[in-house]
Amino acid sequence: MQKQKKVLGRGLESLIPSLNKQAIGETVVTIPLNKIKPNRFQPRKKFNEEKLKELADSIKKHGLAQPILVAESVIPGEYEIIAGERRFRASKLVGNKDVKAIVKKSVDDKQRFDLALIENIQRENLDAIEEAKAFKRLIEEFEHTHEQIAELIGKERSVISNTLRLLSLPEDVQILISEGKISSGHGRMLAGIESVEEIERIVSRILNENLSVRAVEKLAAELKPEKKITKQKKQEIELVHLKDKLQRKFGSKVNITGSSKKGRIEIHYYSLADLERIINELKIAF
Repeated sequence: MQKQKKVLGRGLESLIPSLNKQAIGETVVTIPLNKIKPNRFQPRKKFNEEKLKELADSIKKHGLAQPILVAESVIPGEYEIIAGERRFRASKLVGNKDVKAIVKKSVDDKQRFDLALIENIQRENLDAIEEAKAFKRLIEEFEHTHEQIAELIGKERSVISNTLRLLSLPEDVQILISEGKISSGHGRMLAGIESVEEIERIVSRILNENLSVRAVEKLAAELKPEKKITKQKKQEIELVHLKDKLQRKFGSKVNITGSSKKGRIEIHYYSLADLERIINELKIAF
């Protein structure tokens, strides 16, 4: 009998108990904000101030829709955030003195990083470089394989490998990707170029001429004439890009089989709540 594959990238709904179906040993409590510390393993380095203020305004008007997830700190009476740092920061911004939280028991450092990474990726809170650095940290500090990371966040192994390749780019190019001045798609094409001078030259053209990813892909291919990309290969690359977009949108694993002419899309779900979430994303009315 084939061994069932363990999938962790299944949405925070399955990792954080709902208010009316709490897991044993995990209760919703009110904790003073000054007793809560940020997650040491938070992969996100930048918090958009405008979006943070929008969240703060929502909390002020409607209250906190979902408790944050915390674990007990090594310091008695204090807690460390596992998931929900934006809600924590926005609550402080509003001027609240405390926050509703679920206290998760027996969480090790690896689980803290995993949960923080899942939340950020599902909420699209990480830029491509932050994501790549988080993957690298999982590999170097917690000895994850590319396959394990793919299972963790519900993506294909190739997506993990391609994201990690962005870290081979010069530091100034990585900063441009983080700042959104060039896209991660541009970065993936640039990562296939060996010459730093050629990378810098093409980056300059991207900024000055607003080159598309396809245009950069063509320039990169021209630098390696012996490895010109065929029409079929271009279609395969496009399908990978589209699959990546769908996985980001639905926060779950997506398979696309077929060609550019016809095929099939499969969206994986891992619980009834996860299926309902995906249906809501699709905006299907029954």
